[in-house]
Amino acid sequence: MTRYPPYPRSPFAQLARWTAKASGHPLGFMLAVLVILAWAATGPLFGFSDTWQLVINTGTTIVTFLMVFLIQNTQNHDGAVVQLKLDELIRAERNAHNALLDLDELTDRELERLRRHYLELARRAREELRRRGQDTGSPELGLDWAIGQDESGP
Repeated sequence: MTRYPPYPRSPFAQLARWTAKASGHPLGFMLAVLVILAWAATGPLFGFSDTWQLVINTGTTIVTFLMVFLIQNTQNHDGAVVQLKLDELIRAERNAHNALLDLDELTDRELERLRRHYLELARRAREELRRRGQDTGSPELGLDWAIGQDESGP
Protein backbone atom coordinates (compact mmCIF):
# COMPACT_ATOMS: atom_id res chain seq x y z
CA MET A 1 0.00 0.00 0.00
CA THR A 2 1.36 3.39 -0.96
CA ARG A 3 1.95 5.76 1.94
CA TYR A 4 1.33 9.36 1.09
CA PRO A 5 3.15 12.13 2.89
CA PRO A 6 0.92 13.85 5.43
CA TYR A 7 -0.79 16.95 4.18
CA PRO A 8 0.16 20.12 6.00
CA ARG A 9 -2.51 21.26 8.44
CA SER A 10 -2.91 24.57 10.15
CA PRO A 11 -1.73 24.73 13.75
CA PHE A 12 -5.37 25.08 14.84
CA ALA A 13 -6.38 21.94 12.89
CA GLN A 14 -3.44 20.03 14.40
CA LEU A 15 -4.44 21.16 17.90
CA ALA A 16 -8.08 20.24 17.23
CA ARG A 17 -7.17 16.73 16.02
CA TRP A 18 -4.80 16.14 18.92
CA THR A 19 -7.35 17.40 21.46
CA ALA A 20 -10.13 15.25 20.01
CA LYS A 21 -7.91 12.15 20.16
CA ALA A 22 -6.63 12.91 23.66
CA SER A 23 -10.03 13.74 25.12
CA GLY A 24 -11.55 10.60 23.60
CA HIS A 25 -8.78 8.36 24.92
CA PRO A 26 -9.21 6.42 28.20
CA LEU A 27 -6.20 8.24 29.65
CA GLY A 28 -7.89 11.56 28.93
CA PHE A 29 -10.93 10.38 30.86
CA MET A 30 -8.77 9.16 33.73
CA LEU A 31 -7.02 12.53 33.87
CA ALA A 32 -10.40 14.28 34.12
CA VAL A 33 -11.47 11.92 36.92
CA LEU A 34 -8.19 12.57 38.78
CA VAL A 35 -8.70 16.33 38.51
CA ILE A 36 -12.21 15.99 39.97
CA LEU A 37 -10.97 13.71 42.76
CA ALA A 38 -8.13 16.11 43.60
CA TRP A 39 -10.58 19.01 43.66
CA ALA A 40 -13.00 17.07 45.88
CA ALA A 41 -10.17 16.06 48.22
CA THR A 42 -9.20 19.71 48.72
CA GLY A 43 -12.73 20.60 49.78
CA PRO A 44 -12.09 20.20 53.52
CA LEU A 45 -8.87 22.24 53.24
CA PHE A 46 -10.83 25.18 51.86
CA GLY A 47 -13.92 24.61 54.00
CA PHE A 48 -16.00 23.81 50.90
CA SER A 49 -16.06 27.57 50.34
CA ASP A 50 -17.68 29.45 47.47
CA THR A 51 -14.22 30.10 46.02
CA TRP A 52 -13.43 26.37 46.12
CA GLN A 53 -16.64 25.66 44.18
CA LEU A 54 -15.98 28.55 41.81
CA VAL A 55 -12.64 27.02 40.81
CA ILE A 56 -14.21 23.85 39.42
CA ASN A 57 -17.16 25.69 37.90
CA THR A 58 -14.93 28.18 36.11
CA GLY A 59 -12.43 25.53 35.02
CA THR A 60 -15.04 23.21 33.57
CA THR A 61 -16.85 26.08 31.86
CA ILE A 62 -13.67 27.28 30.15
CA VAL A 63 -12.66 23.77 29.09
CA THR A 64 -16.15 23.04 27.76
CA PHE A 65 -16.31 26.32 25.86
CA LEU A 66 -12.95 25.71 24.16
CA MET A 67 -13.66 22.03 23.49
CA VAL A 68 -16.80 22.93 21.54
CA PHE A 69 -14.73 24.76 18.93
CA LEU A 70 -11.95 22.20 18.79
CA ILE A 71 -14.29 19.23 18.45
CA GLN A 72 -16.52 21.05 15.95
CA ASN A 73 -13.47 21.66 13.77
CA THR A 74 -12.62 17.96 13.90
CA GLN A 75 -16.24 17.00 13.15
CA ASN A 76 -16.37 19.37 10.17
CA HIS A 77 -13.17 17.84 8.80
CA ASP A 78 -14.32 14.26 9.37
CA GLY A 79 -17.73 14.99 7.83
CA ALA A 80 -16.12 16.42 4.71
CA VAL A 81 -13.83 13.39 4.43
CA VAL A 82 -16.74 10.95 4.71
CA GLN A 83 -18.75 12.95 2.16
CA LEU A 84 -15.88 12.87 -0.32
CA LYS A 85 -15.42 9.14 0.15
CA LEU A 86 -19.12 8.56 -0.46
CA ASP A 87 -18.97 10.80 -3.52
CA GLU A 88 -16.08 8.74 -4.86
CA LEU A 89 -17.99 5.50 -4.32
CA ILE A 90 -20.97 6.90 -6.18
CA ARG A 91 -18.74 8.21 -8.98
CA ALA A 92 -16.85 4.94 -9.34
CA GLU A 93 -19.89 2.64 -9.27
CA ARG A 94 -21.02 2.07 -12.84
CA ASN A 95 -24.74 1.85 -12.05
CA ALA A 96 -24.81 4.63 -9.45
CA HIS A 97 -26.59 7.88 -10.15
CA ASN A 98 -24.03 10.67 -10.33
CA ALA A 99 -26.84 13.16 -9.72
CA LEU A 100 -26.59 12.08 -6.06
CA LEU A 101 -23.03 13.39 -5.74
CA ASP A 102 -24.06 16.81 -4.45
CA LEU A 103 -26.97 15.93 -2.20
CA ASP A 104 -25.64 18.29 0.43
CA GLU A 105 -26.35 21.15 -1.97
CA LEU A 106 -30.05 20.32 -2.39
CA THR A 107 -32.78 22.23 -0.61
CA ASP A 108 -34.66 20.65 2.28
CA ARG A 109 -37.69 20.28 0.02
CA GLU A 110 -35.66 18.44 -2.63
CA LEU A 111 -34.09 16.19 0.00
CA GLU A 112 -37.52 15.34 1.40
CA ARG A 113 -38.82 14.47 -2.06
CA LEU A 114 -35.79 12.24 -2.64
CA ARG A 115 -36.20 10.60 0.79
CA ARG A 116 -39.86 9.81 0.00
CA HIS A 117 -38.75 8.31 -3.30
CA TYR A 118 -36.29 5.99 -1.54
CA LEU A 119 -38.93 5.07 1.03
CA GLU A 120 -41.17 4.03 -1.85
CA LEU A 121 -38.36 1.92 -3.32
CA ALA A 122 -37.92 0.23 0.07
CA ARG A 123 -41.66 -0.46 0.28
CA ARG A 124 -41.63 -2.05 -3.18
CA ALA A 125 -38.57 -4.13 -2.26
CA ARG A 126 -40.34 -5.46 0.85
CA GLU A 127 -43.38 -6.36 -1.29
CA GLU A 128 -41.10 -8.15 -3.75
CA LEU A 129 -39.43 -9.98 -0.88
CA ARG A 130 -42.78 -11.18 0.45
CA ARG A 131 -44.02 -12.12 -3.00
CA ARG A 132 -40.91 -13.77 -4.47
CA GLY A 133 -38.52 -14.10 -1.56
CA GLN A 134 -36.06 -11.81 -3.31
CA ASP A 135 -35.41 -8.08 -3.12
CA THR A 136 -32.16 -7.68 -5.00
CA GLY A 137 -31.60 -5.62 -8.10
CA SER A 138 -31.23 -2.01 -9.08
CA PRO A 139 -34.58 -0.57 -10.08
CA GLU A 140 -34.48 2.54 -12.22
CA LEU A 141 -34.90 5.56 -10.02
CA GLY A 142 -36.13 8.24 -12.38
CA LEU A 143 -34.49 10.96 -10.30
CA ASP A 144 -35.41 13.92 -12.51
CA TRP A 145 -38.55 14.75 -10.55
CA ALA A 146 -36.88 14.04 -7.20
CA ILE A 147 -34.11 16.58 -7.63
CA GLY A 148 -36.31 19.35 -8.89
CA GLN A 149 -35.87 19.08 -12.67
CA ASP A 150 -39.36 17.75 -13.23
CA GLU A 151 -42.18 18.75 -10.91
CA SER A 152 -44.57 16.03 -12.12
CA GLY A 153 -43.20 13.19 -9.95
CA PRO A 154 -44.90 11.44 -7.01
